[in-house]
Amino acid sequence: MNNAAKTLVRVDNLKKYFPIYQGVILQQHVGDIKAVDDVSFVIYQGETLGLVGETGSGKTTVGRTMLRLYEPTAGKIFFEDTDLTEMQGGDLRKIRARMQMIFQDPYASLNPRMTVGSILSAPLEVHGYWKGREKRERVDNLLEMVGLNPDFVNRYPHEFSGGQRQRICIARALALNPDLVVCDEPISSLDVSIQAQVVNLLEELQHKLGLTYLFIAHDLSMVRHISDRMAVMYLGKIVELADRNEIYLRSLHPYTQALMSAVPMPDPDAARSRKRIILEGDIPSPANPPKGCNFNTRCPFAKEICFEQDPDYREIKPGHWVACHFAEDFL
Repeated sequence: MNNAAKTLVRVDNLKKYFPIYQGVILQQHVGDIKAVDDVSFVIYQGETLGLVGETGSGKTTVGRTMLRLYEPTAGKIFFEDTDLTEMQGGDLRKIRARMQMIFQDPYASLNPRMTVGSILSAPLEVHGYWKGREKRERVDNLLEMVGLNPDFVNRYPHEFSGGQRQRICIARALALNPDLVVCDEPISSLDVSIQAQVVNLLEELQHKLGLTYLFIAHDLSMVRHISDRMAVMYLGKIVELADRNEIYLRSLHPYTQALMSAVPMPDPDAARSRKRIILEGDIPSPANPPKGCNFNTRCPFAKEICFEQDPDYREIKPGHWVACHFAEDFL
C-alpha cells in the first residue's frame, strides 16, 4: 500500500485516558491511566494494518476507541471524510453499520441464551436491513460465507467448538456489509490447528468483499502473513509503522528490533546466527509513564536525551514512521 491508495480511516493524535479516582463517597480524581497516548495513523482502503505490542500496550483500546465503543479523551478519527468524534445518536449508528469488530473471546462475545439465527439477525433488525424471508436468506448466506451449515441456525453457542464460534462472530461482523473490520486478536484463544483456518477465511473474505482490516494480534509471524503494513505499540504509543517486510528486516526502533529477534525462524542455522535481544525489566505502568521516551527504562541504547525529551514520531523514510531519537543510527 502507498500514499496513492484511498484513505479509509485517519486517526490524528488520539488519546484515551481512564481516570483514577480515590475515595468511596467523595471521589477525587488523582490521575489517569494513559491507555492510548497521542496515536496517529491511516488505514488505506482494502489493506490490512497489523497492530502488535505487549499485553497492556493499548492495542485493543485503539480499536475500540476508533469505533467509538470508548469515547476518546482527545484527538480526531476520520472515516473517509467524516469526523466520527463529532457524531452522536442516529448519525453515529448509521455509520457504525460500515465499521464492525470481531472480539477476542468467542466464548464471551456470543449470548448463550440466543440461537445462532437470532445472533446473526440482531444487527439486521437493529439497523432495519432485511425483513422476513429476506432476513432468513441473509442469515443462511452469512453462515455459508464462513463455512458453516445453514441448518445450524437453531443451535446455541455452547453446541459449537471455539473455531466455529469465532466463525459465527465473523459472520455477525459481516452482516451489514461493512467496509472496515477491527479484528481484536481473533485467533489468540483458538487452538493452533484452527488459527490458520480462521486467518485463511479472513483473507478469502477480504478479497471477495473488498474489506479493510485493522488486525490486532500477539503472534508476529501471523501478523506478517496477513498484514500489508505493521504498527508497533509500546505503552500507549506507536513507536514504529512501516511495510511488513520493512518492519521485519529493517526495523529502526530498539523495541521493534527486540520483538523481531524473538520471532521463531524455520531455519535452525539462521536462528543460531541471529542476535537475540533480551529486554530487561517490566513494562512501566500506563498510570505513571517515564519522563522522556516511554521505552527509556528498558532500552539498551538509551542516552541522556531519552530521559528528558519524548522523541517525535516522524517519517524517516517514505512510508516508514518511527519515534526514536537515534533511529538514523540503525539505517
